[in-house]
Amino acid sequence: SEKERLLSLYNALNGTEYTDPDELEINTLENAIYLGRKNDISFIIQNQMYLYEHQSTLNPNMPLRNLFYVASLYTRMVDDEKLLSRKAFRLPKPYFVVFYNGTDKQPERLLLKLSELYEPGSGENRIRITDEQPELELKTLVININRGYNEELKQSCRDLYGYMVYVDKVREYAKRYPLETAVEMAINYCIEHDILSDFLRKRRAEVMSMSIFEYNQEAHLRQVAEENRADGWEEGRKTGHREGKIEGHREGKIEGHREGKREGLREGKISGIIELLAELGPIPEDVSLRIQSEEDLTVLSGWNKLAAKSDSMEEFIRRM
Repeated sequence: SEKERLLSLYNALNGTEYTDPDELEINTLENAIYLGRKNDISFIIQNQMYLYEHQSTLNPNMPLRNLFYVASLYTRMVDDEKLLSRKAFRLPKPYFVVFYNGTDKQPERLLLKLSELYEPGSGENRIRITDEQPELELKTLVININRGYNEELKQSCRDLYGYMVYVDKVREYAKRYPLETAVEMAINYCIEHDILSDFLRKRRAEVMSMSIFEYNQEAHLRQVAEENRADGWEEGRKTGHREGKIEGHREGKIEGHREGKREGLREGKISGIIELLAELGPIPEDVSLRIQSEEDLTVLSGWNKLAAKSDSMEEFIRRM
């Protein structure tokens, strides 16, 4: 909500050098909750609208949540008179970004698509407009801000870098001390090293409360995810789909894939490849997008084996 900090983050993401914070119009909906939580921040600059979120647990349903939210924003912008006018109403073009700093390994950048949530169709659609793209699509870019990922971006925005350091310190201290003590120590460390120091001094109590809540929520969601994976494995075993239960059910219910079906198997293979590659280092965005868009299960199986055998990201890219 502080325009100076928000403008710094925007500039870092877009390679711009805007200096006037008043060019930003923050339009985050107040008192509006969708699927359990509010949107973190939305704003308009240069006739474009940006919706930013932070997550410590990656949510594959973000494109759907963003669809609900951006529809509400547009509804607020356009009244009935403008909507029924013969003149086209010009809308700010939307962009959706999630900053991820959870403990599960993820690539540097990941593109989530609304179309990935669609159920596989059955029968022939005689009124389909295009054979290649869905009629309704929404893309959400996930940016990994953990240590070792997107370092250039974090160096361009000191607040983003400072937040990464702060979260790292909370997690480090929480392994040895009670959570409240760990948060207190992390705040003291950052102030002593001039990391978000002004912000932390002014909002110490708020940061303490929110950090404890977020950390406990992250632990709870992780436990739920593990339970769902276990349930997915058991249900997969009962269906008798041998390959499906090994690969397709890995993400279980949390990924929303019906056990044993082709889409579940495809997503399981993709997830396995991404996990293996993440151990080799940051995954180039074009490689990540190519893997996620691949439909051929045979090709994905080959890449999975190749990722397991490769000693470096360069070797994988050369041979894939």
